[in-house]
Amino acid sequence: MISNLLQLILHILRKGYRRILLSALCFTSPFSLALPEFTIHIQEHLFSPAELHIPVDQKVKITFINHDSTPEEIDSFDLNREKVVFGNSQASIFVGPLKSGNYHFFGEYHPNSATGIVVVDNDTEPQDGD
Repeated sequence: MISNLLQLILHILRKGYRRILLSALCFTSPFSLALPEFTIHIQEHLFSPAELHIPVDQKVKITFINHDSTPEEIDSFDLNREKVVFGNSQASIFVGPLKSGNYHFFGEYHPNSATGIVVVDNDTEPQDGD
């Protein structure tokens, strides 16, 4: 199916029907291009889930929702990411594509309690949203 679509696009470009192609692309749903999304909640300085499974070799969006009144800074040396999530708010990071493995993260302001791990494996399906 993709090869047929690619052939059609190339045909349109060769024939000079760029306006038609541009119109078709404008009506493409942004949801069809969306990344898989996952959610982690922060409550009482703990991550929930503390172990998040994401798919191999795919870029994903992870949203942290902080239910605490104090901020938390998400830190991960394994993922090479850091992000402050203010109290009673949310923030997102993008990771990947990643190979199979375990990638640790922690809350810099509460490193003894706010700990978590991203597990990258082949058996993961995107969450329906939280």
